[in-house]
Amino acid sequence: MAPGPVGLRPLIACIAAAAVIELAMARMIDAGRIGPMAALGWGRTAEAAAFMVVMSRWGGGLGRIGLLPEAILPGLVRGGIWAACVGLLTAAGFAVLHLLKIDPLALLPVRLPREAHARIVLFAVGGLIGPVAEEIFFRGVLYGYLRRWGVIPAVAVSTAAFALLHAGAGLVQVAGGLLFAAAYEIEGRLAAPLVIHVAGNMAIFALPLVFQP
Repeated sequence: MAPGPVGLRPLIACIAAAAVIELAMARMIDAGRIGPMAALGWGRTAEAAAFMVVMSRWGGGLGRIGLLPEAILPGLVRGGIWAACVGLLTAAGFAVLHLLKIDPLALLPVRLPREAHARIVLFAVGGLIGPVAEEIFFRGVLYGYLRRWGVIPAVAVSTAAFALLHAGAGLVQVAGGLLFAAAYEIEGRLAAPLVIHVAGNMAIFALPLVFQP
């Protein structure tokens, strides 16, 4: 069972912090002070820090979101096992699509930029920084708050919110949200879904590099 419960006040505080940070980043982008991807990176970093401060000081501690220090290493290991299993299943699915003459790369939600530096930023922000902030909020905080009403409502609402955060949300985001919530519920450590999320995003970004000419 996932850690928790998370109270309403820390949930509202985290939402408010994210809203303020997103608004600040949007204004900086509009003013031409920062590019969209850099803003996303700095914004998600600030949000992750804010969520952890809120939970540490007013939310009952980081243990409420599965981030106790002693839980991190076991969570990383378990997340690695989950990621490997999901990777094998995904590879099998891609093989079936290939046999059906369907290009699996066409189903991926990301198109890589041409410039090398832009690709590096994409991997850093979308592959690492973004997943950290998203897992702390959607699984740690939001799922932790909703879990008091049962697993199904918590999984459904947190997955819907996670998918809606992403522009052009589709099957990949929904499947990811369900998978991350299941891993968090089963393992009880936030590091587990975090590793799966990072590995999944990195794979999505890397596959076009490997298979496209």
